[in-house]
Amino acid sequence: MNAPIIDPLQGDFPEVIEEYLEHGVIKCVAFNHRGSLLAAGCADGSCVIWDFETRGIAKELRDTDCAAAITSVSWSKYGHRLLVSAADKSLTLWDVSTGEKIARTTLQQTPLHARLNPGLTSPSLCLACPLSSAPMIVDFEIGCTTLLPVSVPEMPDVLAPQQRSKCAESGPPFSPAAACFNKCGDLVYVGNAKGEILIVDYKSVRVLALVPVSGGSAVKNIVFSRNGQYLLTNSHDRTIRIYENLLPAKNVLSSLEGLGKDVDGVDGVEKLKDVGSKCLTLFREFQDLVTKMHWKAPCFSGDGEWVVGGSACKGEHKIYIWDRAGHLVKILEGPKEALIDLAWHPVHPVIVSVSLTGLVYIWAKDYTENWSAFAPDFKELEENEEYVEREDEFDLMPETGKVKASGVNEDEEVDIETVEKDAFSDSDMSVEELRYLPAEPIPDTNEEQDEVKLIEARISESPASEEAGQNGHVADHTPSPLGEEMGETRGKRKRKPSEKAMELQAEKAKSSKASGRTVREKSRAVGDQEIDDSVNGDDDEVDVDAYF
Repeated sequence: MNAPIIDPLQGDFPEVIEEYLEHGVIKCVAFNHRGSLLAAGCADGSCVIWDFETRGIAKELRDTDCAAAITSVSWSKYGHRLLVSAADKSLTLWDVSTGEKIARTTLQQTPLHARLNPGLTSPSLCLACPLSSAPMIVDFEIGCTTLLPVSVPEMPDVLAPQQRSKCAESGPPFSPAAACFNKCGDLVYVGNAKGEILIVDYKSVRVLALVPVSGGSAVKNIVFSRNGQYLLTNSHDRTIRIYENLLPAKNVLSSLEGLGKDVDGVDGVEKLKDVGSKCLTLFREFQDLVTKMHWKAPCFSGDGEWVVGGSACKGEHKIYIWDRAGHLVKILEGPKEALIDLAWHPVHPVIVSVSLTGLVYIWAKDYTENWSAFAPDFKELEENEEYVEREDEFDLMPETGKVKASGVNEDEEVDIETVEKDAFSDSDMSVEELRYLPAEPIPDTNEEQDEVKLIEARISESPASEEAGQNGHVADHTPSPLGEEMGETRGKRKRKPSEKAMELQAEKAKSSKASGRTVREKSRAVGDQEIDDSVNGDDDEVDVDAYF
């Protein structure tokens, strides 16, 4: 039987740049659990949160104690808290709703990445990956750190170094390790420089399993898919590897202990490898065989069907998209700016990428107009076609339109209270999830208010305003004597002519056929007499314009 033919170029993934966001110089981005809010860390130490649906700024978090660039941002499971790591070796935990700082601690080394525990409702535990130190668990409540093992000890049952508040200053230098929580936050998966994946119980600080990476190259990035079914690693050998998680979603620790008890006859590293082979299995490998490029910020899509990775080459803003079968389905080419971070929207086929200049580009699918979506019976025609009308097409009840009675019971009550679980949400419905932030107007600063008051004072004290006040150029509506006199003069000039003038005008119209000179002289003489009367007496005032 032939395998089904699937076109790998047809998929629900981004294609073009829809728009871009700008707020200072952005360094890193992260979506919340629903994808309704987008957090971004800036180069000046601040953190801005966008409402991703309206593209408006919903909140800005600024710590007066931090002026260094932000290296990573991480949301809690329900979106109420935000963890921010900075280049000044600090970790800050924020309350997103109030914008208040919950806790702040300073590490011995600069944290490159920091993630909150996804299994806690109000997490105070985070996983930090410093630049030149082993990954560590940071507890904000008690203010201590726990170093995690980055290699397999000689005796796997021996505990790693005990909890301590500071990292060892005189330790041997080594390349930074990558680490992440599993979906439930029970275990930590650590990728080291030897090309190994360690499964660590961070509570007892024990290595429970070991999975060797083919090639033995150092692991730079490690991340789980949203559903926890797949694990992605990015190594120095320019290869992205996908592992399938064979452990159950719940009771992971008991399952691992059971696997360890089932292994007999081997001890030490071989036993850990045997257990690791039952935890993770290699699923796919992705690489560019032509250019052999390094990858930047690889991750999964929201549904885990696609794998995305950015080009680490300078001057290139390229994003590669593969399906889980291993096919390269799309290469997104952006502006000639290096790519430093990217994230896939948890729900929609949208990617946000951060360029070296600090802009956030939003990649979305290029949708085409489909009129059949509005009218199911609509049909697009390439050319005009002759239409033949049916006999009963315009009948009130056409035979072809009669619908048989359905077997639905209309008297049955409809349940409108039960809420179906969202396919993209694995949250507990008993905990209220923060999806949106209310819009808050930004008040003017004290400096802006002082500037407005100073300008108003200068205007009131200016010489022009003083002179206007002295000359009476104010909002006073009391009429002056001069104005009354002018008003009376205008009124006299616009008075109606007297009865004599009206009679003369009528006579002038009747005798218009007579000699023009005689009528003109007679009217001029009568007009002179009227003018003299208007000058000598007020009762016979006449408008002069009526005669000329």
